[in-house]
Amino acid sequence: MCRWIAYVGAEIPIRLGLVDAQHSLIVQSRAAAYTSEPLNGDGFGVGWYSRHVDIPGVYRDIRPAWNDENFIDLATHIRTRLFLAHIRATTGTAVQRTNCHPFRYGRWIFQHNGLIPGFEKIRRDLFLSIGPEYFDNIQGTTDSELIFHLALTHGLESDPKGALERAVADILLMLDRHGIAGELQLSASAADGESLYAVRYSNQGTPRTLYYATELGQLAELDPHLDAMPEGSIVVVSEPLGPQLSWNRVEPSSFIAAGPKGIEVSPFRPG
Repeated sequence: MCRWIAYVGAEIPIRLGLVDAQHSLIVQSRAAAYTSEPLNGDGFGVGWYSRHVDIPGVYRDIRPAWNDENFIDLATHIRTRLFLAHIRATTGTAVQRTNCHPFRYGRWIFQHNGLIPGFEKIRRDLFLSIGPEYFDNIQGTTDSELIFHLALTHGLESDPKGALERAVADILLMLDRHGIAGELQLSASAADGESLYAVRYSNQGTPRTLYYATELGQLAELDPHLDAMPEGSIVVVSEPLGPQLSWNRVEPSSFIAAGPKGIEVSPFRPG
């Protein structure tokens, strides 16, 4: 299972969560703890926002995250108040840069842990549901990138929660039409430069894990040199960055909106 982290708050070097934390994303790429597939070596990526650039930066590669010195060097120098980062599970799917997360459209970036069951059987029909204004932005072959563009088609830029609910409803309808009874898994996050959004959902069974932290004491591990981190700083993760910290577990069928005004958790109800 893929692993990811999303952060919004005080400007910090991104390596604090990706490299330095006790159970950082680099550690999780080799030894993820909250999954049956501890190895995540089929590529990685990070997306971040700068103060004076409208379009987010994205760095992605097919190498394992632990084996890219350029990535670690960049992570040391990039400081930002909002970033998403992702490591791909080693599952046998196509290993190519265009399949690495996060995906980008305009000011939006998106990453995903999970799957659409029977994707190869409904892939064509779902692609035909994507708006023509977004279709040419698709570069890879993953179900994750399709979910992102389906959400864009349903109004992600103006209504993040509603758009993701409608996108998932479309997928569930397509699964039903094709008689596919598998489990849809969605643990995903998106950002627009001001706020980040996250979803934990499955149509059956238990969704992939998701946690968040908001209190200063919980976030101190990310940057022990910051002695005045604002209360509004928020981290959302597939699994905690340190086992000794008290993380809030996101309940199934939940949607998170986090930004300058704090965090709000609400029900996620496709359809």
